[in-house]
Amino acid sequence: MAVPHCILYRGADALPVDQDPATALAQARAEGGMLWITLVAPTREEVAALGSALDLAPLGVASALRDNQRSKLDHFGDHLYLALQPAQYDDAAETVECHEVDVFVGDDLFVTISPDGAVDLGQMRRLLEQHPEILRKGPYGVLWATLEYVTRGYRGVLDGIEHDIDQIEEELFGEDAGVSRRIFALQREVIDLHHATSPLEDMLERLQRIVSAHLHTDEVPAFHEIADRARYVDARVAAFRTTLDAALTVHATIVDQRRNDAMQRMTEQSIQQNDQVKKISSWAAIGFAPTLVAGIYGMNFAHMPELSWVWGYPFAIGLMAAVSAGLYVVFKKNDWL
Repeated sequence: MAVPHCILYRGADALPVDQDPATALAQARAEGGMLWITLVAPTREEVAALGSALDLAPLGVASALRDNQRSKLDHFGDHLYLALQPAQYDDAAETVECHEVDVFVGDDLFVTISPDGAVDLGQMRRLLEQHPEILRKGPYGVLWATLEYVTRGYRGVLDGIEHDIDQIEEELFGEDAGVSRRIFALQREVIDLHHATSPLEDMLERLQRIVSAHLHTDEVPAFHEIADRARYVDARVAAFRTTLDAALTVHATIVDQRRNDAMQRMTEQSIQQNDQVKKISSWAAIGFAPTLVAGIYGMNFAHMPELSWVWGYPFAIGLMAAVSAGLYVVFKKNDWL
């Protein structure tokens, strides 16, 4: 059973509370503070119960219950709902691990939910507590810090992917037959990362307008900086996809070229073998003609033509030479010799 972890912040002072979330939220509102609730690996019923206790927008709760969704931002009256995708890169396995974090933001409420428990929400909170000036800005300050944490986390992922792409480019012209499998696998991981990063630019542009209207100011430079980083991240991920597509094309071209070279060598060898067979067959035919004549004249018959003819022997030798010469001329003319 996942138990909501509630902390009441008065400015930068953290006060753990034992009350249920609804009572703790009422206390935070009465004292002008902020209630930060974290929920790790909850069931669907627990998420729905928390949403009901805090009077969160039903559509936002329904979004939090949806599995495998991309990064998104919804605005429901006084509440914001964000689905974020913090990422890590396993360099040994060359895999990108994206895990969803659902965030609800209100005027005095900040809720973070890790559906699968893979994101250390406590670490996020502890890092933020090292910057009391952010906590004093309330839920929207915490939201900025959360987005800062998520978008900065993509830097290590991008560097890891870029390093592996550099290795792939070096392997393209080698003899490693597994490079195509490596390209396909990394391309799939980059596509998954792109699903997490591509919505961020539009999300943060909208968020800037929402926050500026909430704070009654024309600009929110802190959120603008994160939006610029999101654009940079998305551009790098898109460039990785293009590079891997090009690498796959180059690899396919190299494989085709090698296959063509192999076929050419096989063809040349076949031609050489055919030429050798022609020569052997031609000389065999030339040698067979005298053998045929000699074999006929070597038969022991009492009555054979030319046996008593004085020119019989020269005629037989001449016939052998003439047939052999004729065959040589024919084969030579047909380029068999």
